[in-house]
Amino acid sequence: MTHPMNIPGSLLRFWQGGRDLELVFERANLRISALGNHCVRLRLGPGGKFAPRRSWDVAAPDEDFTTPVLALREDSQSIRLEMGDMQVVYQRGGGLRFEVAGQRFCVMNELPAWQEEGPVTACLITDPSERFYGFGERTGLLEKTGSRMTCWATDPGHMHGPDVDRMYIAIPFALALRPGLAWGVFFHNTFLSEFDLTQAGQMALRADGGELDLYVMCGSSPTEIVAGFSALVGRTPMPPLWSLGYHQSRWSYASQQEVRDLVAEFKRRQIPLDAVHLDIDYMDGYRDFTWNRQNFSDPAGLMRDLKAQGVRVVPIIDAGVKVDPDYPVYTSGQKLQAFVSTPQGEEVHAYVWPDESVWPDFSRADVRAWWGEQQKRLVADGVAGIWNDMNEPAVFIQPFSQGGGGEVTTLPLDAQQGGPGERTTHAELHNLYGLGMARACYEGLERDLNGERPFALCRSGYAGIQRWTASWMGDNHSSWEHLEMALPQMLNMGLSGVPFVGVDIGGFSGNASPELFARWIEAGALFPFCRGHSCIGTIRQEPWAFGQQVEEISRKWLRLRYRLLPYLYSLFWNASQRGEPVMRPLLYHYSQDPQTAYLYDQFLLGEFVMAAPVVRPGVRARSVYLPEGDWYAWDSGEVLQGGRHILADAPLESIPVYVRGGAILPLGPEMLHTDEKPFDPLTLELYPGDGAFTFYEDDGHSLDYRQGARSVRNLRLERSTGLLRLTIGARQGNWQPLARKLVLRLHGVPEYSRLGHTGGLYEIRKHLLTLEVDDDGAERELNFRL
Repeated sequence: MTHPMNIPGSLLRFWQGGRDLELVFERANLRISALGNHCVRLRLGPGGKFAPRRSWDVAAPDEDFTTPVLALREDSQSIRLEMGDMQVVYQRGGGLRFEVAGQRFCVMNELPAWQEEGPVTACLITDPSERFYGFGERTGLLEKTGSRMTCWATDPGHMHGPDVDRMYIAIPFALALRPGLAWGVFFHNTFLSEFDLTQAGQMALRADGGELDLYVMCGSSPTEIVAGFSALVGRTPMPPLWSLGYHQSRWSYASQQEVRDLVAEFKRRQIPLDAVHLDIDYMDGYRDFTWNRQNFSDPAGLMRDLKAQGVRVVPIIDAGVKVDPDYPVYTSGQKLQAFVSTPQGEEVHAYVWPDESVWPDFSRADVRAWWGEQQKRLVADGVAGIWNDMNEPAVFIQPFSQGGGGEVTTLPLDAQQGGPGERTTHAELHNLYGLGMARACYEGLERDLNGERPFALCRSGYAGIQRWTASWMGDNHSSWEHLEMALPQMLNMGLSGVPFVGVDIGGFSGNASPELFARWIEAGALFPFCRGHSCIGTIRQEPWAFGQQVEEISRKWLRLRYRLLPYLYSLFWNASQRGEPVMRPLLYHYSQDPQTAYLYDQFLLGEFVMAAPVVRPGVRARSVYLPEGDWYAWDSGEVLQGGRHILADAPLESIPVYVRGGAILPLGPEMLHTDEKPFDPLTLELYPGDGAFTFYEDDGHSLDYRQGARSVRNLRLERSTGLLRLTIGARQGNWQPLARKLVLRLHGVPEYSRLGHTGGLYEIRKHLLTLEVDDDGAERELNFRL
């Protein structure tokens, strides 16, 4: 990977100060910075010059991390920087070795290649047994050994199968696992970059420009690496509760009457619904922040009426702004010189939906603030969230009005972006474009929603996108292959720090069959973001469009999702605090089990619930792997011993779902939208075993939780011989729900047992004990004799 002409040269001297070890070579400095006990940052600066921190940097400043107790040791062979269990060793003669607790986990046999301009390269020597995950949005399967992956935000067009490399979201982060060890690499470089895993035992890195800047982190499990990476690039804020409900979308619901009729049909059929999305045809000539007044004559009245029924409206906004001297968004942007420009200082003009368009420069804070001001038009009408699209950015080869839209490119790489003192090219900022738009959207909504939580949905992104928006995997296809691929896509996104993810249920382009839609909504009801969406010109894909049987399946699974909302909402709290994915591969909790290394068609929802979707046509039974421990079948309550594969029934109306022994699942009542009723009664589903769960509540809609208006309760199950103890911790925080009942349901109890407690015996019916108590918020302990 390197050549003699661009290695840094001989080591001249070194020193350690604060968190940094600086190695000075003839032609470059290597700076190794300790960020806590398990992460180091490596930067190679030609001539000792390092790039200044930019306003758009997604990584937290080094100063935000604790400086660990460091030890520097030198001998004739090496210079060793020790930071607790982690060590970085410079091997005199030219390489770096990374160790944790004395175990080597990767090596640079040569220092990274460098040059003042042009590509940046490096090569990490890894263990041949290593397995690799993450890398943001990817096609194909879960584990990525043998892949070469480009990080370049791209609209790949429809039918993006496993051979498609570049996708909408570019996250240059890798998670590596081997027995007993986990480590990660964040390639902190926004230019087009590449991870090459095609050579066994090595990870080659390359970027088209910029600085060699790597964060290397280590730990014993994937949970530690994901937590460390999310601490570096940011974590998701708490979403509004309504955004966790079901969203219905289509390109396009073209009139306010059609939207009213749609919502009325959901109500008539008693199918849960919390949001309707409006695609591009609601606009006036595809101009952002406008309404087609012929078809949407009273948008404010529409929003008001729908919100009274518990349904929000989320309109789409595209990155391209129509060039039109009579269009205030364009003219006000011109006055600010807000748009991406040519090297000569002229606006870059190109084509997208409104034909000739310009693109805001979201790398600038003043442009982001201006964009937020434009959103006020929609907020004033009552929109509750915004769906940002086409922000890779995608550019058409020819005007849409003349048949454009099929072949897609992007802005010129020499286009100019950045504010004073930060001027640079689109080549450097392309990957950040969608993130900047999402940030502008979120911050604008945060200012203008009168204390309500923003909801943003965004197609493109970079590392840290989770700070501003939910993400979906773009324009998928109504095919079994895309249903199957959706699972590893979202699982790798979660491992890349992005927990609020989903795909278009039923597929966007093409026509779903009734069986395909049924299987998709069964799985999709358990995705973090749950939206049905379809393309213009395709058959309708509302839940009732495929006949009575599929409608009933949709109703059943969406109602289950709404019952699971207290559990889901608590998982989002954990994501906001620790960066944990909501939807997780089994390896996240069972990385020591070799059976989980490649398992992509099962997933965990949190730690306790495991789903095994059906992703092939005609399948009515499927193999399911149960990790170690007891697992309870959701439908039958049967207790199954883990550490083995089983053959599970999967009739069309159901997919296998299991709950781990020791689980405590908070469930709410059935509801048709999240505003319908509080979580009363609150049901705790208890599955004998050892386990703990953090149950989180707040008002579900405001930002007050940031000031402590929230409730956190620690729940614990402990099983010993003949005894099961449930501990419900006291509420912590300044929010409490209205008075309600707490229902405890203990599963897996033998019918012949005399399940006792102090003062009497509980009645057992069908292996289930049900007990109702008042939920007063105090600490409570219940002991059951089994």
